[in-house]
Amino acid sequence: MKRAVITGLGVVSPIGNTIEEFWDNIVNGRHGFTLAQWFPEQSEEKNVYADVKDFDPGEYIEKKERRRIDVMTQYAVYAAKKALEDSGSDFKDLDPYRCGVIIGSGIGGLHTTNEQIPVYHGKGNGRVSVFTIPMMIGNMAAGTVAIKTGFKGVNYCPVSACSSGAHAVGEAFRAIKYGNADVVLAGGSEACRLGFAFAGFNNMHAITKSADVNRASIPFDKDRSGFVLGDGAGVLVIEEYEHAKARGAKIYAELAGYGATCDAYHETSPDPGGEGGARAMELAVQEAGVPKEQINYINAHGTSTQLNDRTETAAVKLAFGEQAKKLVMNSTKSLTGHLLGAAGGVESIAVCLQMKNGLVHATAGLQNDDPECDLDNCKGENRKMEITGAVSNSLGFGGHNVSLCFLPVKD
Repeated sequence: MKRAVITGLGVVSPIGNTIEEFWDNIVNGRHGFTLAQWFPEQSEEKNVYADVKDFDPGEYIEKKERRRIDVMTQYAVYAAKKALEDSGSDFKDLDPYRCGVIIGSGIGGLHTTNEQIPVYHGKGNGRVSVFTIPMMIGNMAAGTVAIKTGFKGVNYCPVSACSSGAHAVGEAFRAIKYGNADVVLAGGSEACRLGFAFAGFNNMHAITKSADVNRASIPFDKDRSGFVLGDGAGVLVIEEYEHAKARGAKIYAELAGYGATCDAYHETSPDPGGEGGARAMELAVQEAGVPKEQINYINAHGTSTQLNDRTETAAVKLAFGEQAKKLVMNSTKSLTGHLLGAAGGVESIAVCLQMKNGLVHATAGLQNDDPECDLDNCKGENRKMEITGAVSNSLGFGGHNVSLCFLPVKD
């Protein structure tokens, strides 16, 4: 079996569109939340949103081309190109059929869908854009990145709601491990800054009720009231270890295990016992081949909803037993908000940076402990520590559970 390592990172997020800016905001606990007026024709009320700021795709996508590429795909192209630059290689030394792209999206080109349906109803079928279908389908992010990079190997789009990006990273890991690829660009992308999307999540009582940007996304806090909806993309270069070592690549971490399960319980609610999430974590650590005691950090799904945070805590206890009390756990969503299908990719990047820099960031906004979320949720200050093993969790509507196990690289 081959080993898979992370050698490049690229991000579009509410807290930065470069790895340097993203990490600086993480270290300094600066969240990316603002107040937005979602329905000006209906209400003057403002709600908290995690918006991407100062995004300029012009470096990689010409203006004329952008008119036929949905925002979700633009995010993915930008993040993928930045990840390749960070890796220090375009991998032209490899057979292009050994280079793949797996980029998940929970919803796909929603901006295009939102624009073109009113055109159809208001102006007739003849006015619907000829680019509508390729712009709205979720797999076009992976397809367009392949066109931009020349990667001709494995290429597809996992669609599993908020675990889409993590599924993509896990499947890329398996492609490397089993020798089917030498390098894969993997992660997730989502663009949902639309009143239509906000209304859907808000009406099912998933969105935070807070109008205070500093008390909106507060995972594990007893006063939490829902997640902050956000946009973004996270793409990682996942490379076969010997190839990375031979070219002298900078290596952030080794991706060593992947667990994927389903609750088979409810469309939107997790199984309150946490068994599915626990099993995903157990599978990831088992595949990594390390004892549970080596895992000392968990990047939680941590959405800031009452049910998710409580259930995830139960799942960690079930998976790790006594070790659960010794773990440090945080939620990157306390800074970025919930990036839906992009979350798994962006949070994998956060794990790699924390492992590389020996620091676990504080769960921002956490003030009032929930007695049912009674693990070490990194309240207050960042924690300087050597991460000997990390698990990153992503959970999605439909009962999807994904856990990724990262280890520091050792020969």
